[in-house]
Parts: sequence; structure tokens; C-alpha cells
Amino acid sequence: MRSSSSSERGVPEAAWQWDGEDGGHAGAAAGDVVGGGGGDGPRVSRRALLVGAGVLAAGGAAWAFGRSREDRPAPKPTAPAPVAVSGPTPVWTYRGPEAMTPERLTSHPNRPVYVTSAGLQLLDPATGAPTRLLRLAPTERQYGDDPTVARVVISGDRVFTTSQGHIDGRDLGDPSADLTVALPEAVTDDVVLAGCDGTTLYGTAYAKPTQDDRIPGHKAFAVRIADSTLLWSSPADLGEKLLAPSAGPTGVIASARTSEGRTELVVRDAATGRQRWTAAGSENLRWCAVGQRAVHVPDGSGGLRALDLATGAALWTLPPRGENWRAMPPLVAGAAVFLPRDNGLVTAHSEAGPDAHWSLRLPFLLDARSHPMLVNGVLYVPGPAGGGVCAVDAATGRLLWTFRDSGPGKDVWSLAADGTCLYAGHDDVLHALPLATV
Repeated sequence: MRSSSSSERGVPEAAWQWDGEDGGHAGAAAGDVVGGGGGDGPRVSRRALLVGAGVLAAGGAAWAFGRSREDRPAPKPTAPAPVAVSGPTPVWTYRGPEAMTPERLTSHPNRPVYVTSAGLQLLDPATGAPTRLLRLAPTERQYGDDPTVARVVISGDRVFTTSQGHIDGRDLGDPSADLTVALPEAVTDDVVLAGCDGTTLYGTAYAKPTQDDRIPGHKAFAVRIADSTLLWSSPADLGEKLLAPSAGPTGVIASARTSEGRTELVVRDAATGRQRWTAAGSENLRWCAVGQRAVHVPDGSGGLRALDLATGAALWTLPPRGENWRAMPPLVAGAAVFLPRDNGLVTAHSEAGPDAHWSLRLPFLLDARSHPMLVNGVLYVPGPAGGGVCAVDAATGRLLWTFRDSGPGKDVWSLAADGTCLYAGHDDVLHALPLATV
């Protein structure tokens, strides 16, 4: 396996491109930014600036990035960006040219990004102004309309995606640090990335079916980012889907495998790909969360089941017991397990047992797209567009605030954060919010 620059090969249909490198093809237009707190009121939108006579003098760099090319249709006027209805006042609000597709991301970013079916727009953390657009191949080119298959992995300062026979890593701050990893022949088929544990990328390579529907080249694999080394590749069944790599000393990667109508959880050693153990899984085994001593999966009845990380033996189960709720993917942080449920209840547990340390009823319902985030001792729980985002003291379960905006929408809120702000958005709007304090 070797690293190769993008100049050594043609850019395939699924490759990334920096904005301006697409040879004149149509691309996404930049969105609008509205000022937040501080009492200065909304700023003039980027599109309004484009029609002003003095725009060239105002800033050549911003004009070069934001203007539409000659062959692009003029962008349609957008409605005013939604404003806060409850909770903290946004530092800034960005409104994009199309709705976000946050399901393409395998994890929460550590900076403000606006991802759509066509590209990933980087935003200035201080102002929300667009800084760079990284183009993505539309999901339907290879995978139909399922954006969860054409995953984008963000790890540290890099964004990883795939092209035919390659993994492409784009540096969010320094384009000269980009890398392209040529995969060995054993895994050069269609590649789907599952995630990253901070140092290693994990994914699956899908070969074309043979006449007897066998997939002899179907592989799970791991690539070390630092030196672009293939650590291992392991045969995988057609019905196997990598679910969750763990970070830190636990060092495992879990997958769901369906064969002959039966579903099981497969846990591998992250360093070698060696299978450690398997356990029977439920039909709805679509997620798992790896902790310090347990792997947490659906129990088949709507509840949560904890399996011993070393052996796969059942440690405990938290079933609904006749109550009307279903467990959503939990957030595991250290020895703590935060469990959201579709009825809007959030509970905190220890990996040692199912007893709840605290519980909180949120002012909205949840579904499997609601992915909580833990920042500086505060648990942020996103709800539906009309519900908002709740900030909760992770130690006590005390509700700190609920942020909602005035905009309509149909999507669930998505989250990102750095050391200064929480970036919360839904549909075509993204807000920068001050972090809550406890």
C-alpha cells in the first residue's frame, strides 16, 4: 500500500474537489449569514452584497469565492434566517442554499460545517462566513438516495471520503496536507467508511456479486492514518455491516452480521481484525455503543442490553417492562451511559448496572436520528425541528436551557462543537450558540 498524490491519477466520479476545481460544472451557492447577539441587528446577506456596486472594492477574496459562475443560474432569494425563540441568543446564524444531510457524517464535527448531498461547506467559527467548499459526489451516483451509505468521516482536522480504489483525506485548514491513499487490490472495490477511532480508519470493501451471489472479495479493513498503512483486511459476509469503532484502550470494532435470516453482533480486535466473539442480535441491530467494559446494543424488545466487552456475556438488560418507549442509540462517556428514549425521557446509568442515576423528561420526543453530545460536563440532546436542543447538566440531570428557533422544518437538529460554541442546526439553518456552563 502506498500514498499517492491526486496528480498521479485521474479524478474519478466520486472524488472530492475543492471549490473551483470542477472545471466549470455547477456547484452549490454560498448561503447567507445573519449576525447574532450583541445588539447590532442582522447584517446584510452575502447575496445582497453580490448585487451591490461596491462589492469588488469591499473584498476580492469573498467575491471570488461567493459569486456564481457565468453558467450558473442566479441564486433565488432566501427567507430571513430563523431567530431564537427560547434559550441563548445565537452568536451568528448561517442559512445554506439547500437542506443539510447530517446523516452523512459518522460523528459530531469539532467545528462548524454545513454538509449537504453535494458538498461540505466550512464556516468561520467566529462569524459563520463560508470559507471553503469541499465538493462531494452526490449520493445517488453510487448508492441511490441513501446518504448514510456514502459516509463522510471527520477526525481531527481531516475529512475522509472514498473514490474508486482510494481513500482521500482533505485537511480542513491546510490543503497542502491533503493525502490520497491507494488501497491494495484486495480492497479496491466500492468502499464504505464506518468511522475512525482517532488514529485508524475502518471500512468495508464491496465486490460485485458472482453468479452464485457469493462475495469472495468482500472485506472489512483498517487503515492507519499517520502512514497510510493497511493494518488488516478480513473476509466479511455479504450481510455484515461495520457499526462502531471504539476509541482509546478498549480497541474493538463491532459489526452487525445477517446470515440465513439470523442477526448477530461481531466484535473484532481493532488492531488485527481478529474476531474476538459473536453474540446473538435482534433484527433491529442497527447501532451499538462501545464503552470501557461493555458493548451496548438493542435488546430486541425496545430496551438496552449490555454485553461484556471481553467475552460477549450478558451483563444486564434494561427492558421497557410494559412501558411505551424504545431505546435510541446511547452516548457512552467513560463509565457513564446516557440513554435517550423515543418518548423524550433521558436517563443516566453506569456501565456496572441498569439503575438510573437521574432521569429527565425532555419537552419533545426523540427518534434514532437524535444523537446527544457531551461537552464540558453538559449533555446536549437534539430533538425535532420544532422541538429544539436541550442542554442538561450531565452530573445531575438538571435542565439548563432549551434552544428553539422560529423557522419551520422537518429534520432533526444536528450538533457540532468546539471549545467556544455549540453549532446546532436543522434543515437549511445553522446557529452558533454559547456553550452552557454548570
